[in-house]
Amino acid sequence: MPNKLAIIFSDIKIQHTVFALPFAVMSAFLAAGGLPATEKLVWIVVCMLGARSAAMAFNRIIDARFDKENPRTQSRALPAGKIGVGSYWVFLIASSALFVGSAWMLNSLAFYLSPLALAIVFFYSLTKRFTAFSHFWLGLAISIAPVGAWVAIREEISFTSLLLGAAVIFWLIGFDILYACMDVEFDRESGLKSIPQRFGVEQALRLSFASHAVMVVFLLVLWEPTVLLGWVYLTGVILVAGLLIYEHSLVKKDDLSKVNMAFFNVNGIISIGLMTVVIVDCVWV
Repeated sequence: MPNKLAIIFSDIKIQHTVFALPFAVMSAFLAAGGLPATEKLVWIVVCMLGARSAAMAFNRIIDARFDKENPRTQSRALPAGKIGVGSYWVFLIASSALFVGSAWMLNSLAFYLSPLALAIVFFYSLTKRFTAFSHFWLGLAISIAPVGAWVAIREEISFTSLLLGAAVIFWLIGFDILYACMDVEFDRESGLKSIPQRFGVEQALRLSFASHAVMVVFLLVLWEPTVLLGWVYLTGVILVAGLLIYEHSLVKKDDLSKVNMAFFNVNGIISIGLMTVVIVDCVWV
């Protein structure tokens, strides 16, 4: 069992929780008006781990036949035969139960909304089969993190949490379009849909940049209605804008060799950096 778990955790890249988790944490600090209760933060983190693990397991299970045909994904656990689909289903059910149970530990509203949250994160994995705008659905799935964290602290959905959620949606749309550029030919051959597959890589890169510009706008709008955010946050947003420009400078329509650097490194810095400036503004400034 430990060996199977290690294979699954490696396959779903558990470390990539870093993309969404910081947005949940910063939302929790904003909702609490400072430092949230430690117990709340712990259950929020557990919720995030459970939800993302369940979503990734579902994705790996239903995409296994496509992953087997795609040279980029043939080494994943299921198509490579490293683990059986039954083990993945057990992991999926356990992760879902962990998420729902953790939501119950937070409050009633979080618990009641948890099945809807799971439905949204599972649904994303199906969208490439019928819409080129699957990137939006991924953004919506990840935007649950800040909205859910606000629910965890205040047991309500607020305008502030929706603003942060909107920023996350357009952030994800932007960098998921970049990532999808690597699979444009395979998607065309397999009947899968994406922005690059539908509009071509050059136009996709423009749409990705536009999405990231909208993200920055939402982050700036978020600064206005929140009394907790000041000059540290604003400085952070300016730096994020610079990082996004750098990210797009790495990816060219005729050279996608640096997509992974743009996707993983830069966006990891963005999420952790934004979390840091929000915490500093909420607690120390």
